[in-house]
Amino acid sequence: MLALAGAGVGLMQLRAKQLTDGEFLNAATNAVAAAQAFRARLVVNDRADIARLAGADGVHLGQTDLRPSEARRLLPEGAIVGYSTHSLAQAQDALQEPIDYLAVGPVFATLSKEKPDPVVGLELVRAVRQLTRLPLVAIGGIVPENAGAVVAAGVDGLAVIGGLAGPGGLEAALLGYRRALVGLC
Repeated sequence: MLALAGAGVGLMQLRAKQLTDGEFLNAATNAVAAAQAFRARLVVNDRADIARLAGADGVHLGQTDLRPSEARRLLPEGAIVGYSTHSLAQAQDALQEPIDYLAVGPVFATLSKEKPDPVVGLELVRAVRQLTRLPLVAIGGIVPENAGAVVAAGVDGLAVIGGLAGPGGLEAALLGYRRALVGLC
């Protein structure tokens, strides 16, 4: 987290599926401190309770987590709530919830999940973009080499994991993503 925040990433998500609750809270508290040191924002994946206890900026929820309206009851006013969707119907449903941004994917095949949802492709990204003006974030299999096509499909942001560990290291990957996002800045 510290390296990402120091490199200028403005919004990060802490994802720690294998940790115990106590370990996750400790990791979240440390990640919040690292983000704040660089004036970056941090959302916690799946867990509104951990986000609140750690003082995170918000939570990113999936289809099997609390509904955004339920998570909002746990979080302080002004907290960020993001929500992942994997189909047009899920996106339409999500837009009835009190969310700050909508994620869609996996756009491409991903290795960061044990049992990923089916790939949705850029067609779904374009269709969801037509539904909303909310910030739209693409997730799943996004690497610097395909990021430009994803941005062209209408997203406002990219959620990346594996692409950060590509050839050339973190700095080279971030430079590739920045080039793809130039049109958004």
